[in-house]
Amino acid sequence: MIDFEALFKISYGLYIVSSGDNQSGNGFISNTVFQVTADPIRFAACCNKDNHTAGFIKKYGALAVSILHKDTSPELFGLFGYKSGKDIDKIKGMKVIYGETGVPIILNECIAYLELKVVQTFDVGTHLIFIGELVQSKTLDESKEPITYAFYRQVRKGVAPKNAPTFVDKSKLQINKQDPSLKKYKCGACGYIYDESVEKIKFSELPADWICPVCGSEKSDFFEIDN
Repeated sequence: MIDFEALFKISYGLYIVSSGDNQSGNGFISNTVFQVTADPIRFAACCNKDNHTAGFIKKYGALAVSILHKDTSPELFGLFGYKSGKDIDKIKGMKVIYGETGVPIILNECIAYLELKVVQTFDVGTHLIFIGELVQSKTLDESKEPITYAFYRQVRKGVAPKNAPTFVDKSKLQINKQDPSLKKYKCGACGYIYDESVEKIKFSELPADWICPVCGSEKSDFFEIDN
């Protein structure tokens, strides 16, 4: 038997992984970046094969990791976590520098960054694991804490995008019986669910300018779903 709740006990951070050059590039929100060796310093980064960024990483052989802080805006998560670079230019309008390998490094709401040169790639089914050797790293803000996936889920009420390695189909989770008068509303953009049995205020009583805490979509973008 698999207890899917047990999977949420594994610790993760949240990052923007980016690649490309000064002409074109892309990035996505990742919670699967971790150090694998100390000498030389190497990191692993996991990327869904369908992510537009995967093609840039393979083409340029390098990637950057922007480490996000706890107060990162829903709009940034919405842009890099729930929108595709195949449809929009995510880099446009961002604060960007270009690393020693030429890849774009996103500085928005970033407290530190890493730049990695890919030395190995592993095909693990739906995802690719890129092993990158550290080229450079820099701390930008010592005053803020890095955001963790646990904080994102428990405090920010965020959910993993479908392409994330940690995505879990909510139909597989155990659901307790609830008061039928309490409803659930789903964000049409990112899939975040506002559950009145968990929240302290009914959805209808939220202010008109309330936005999705995950992707920044408007209240009008939500629709009622079955309990």
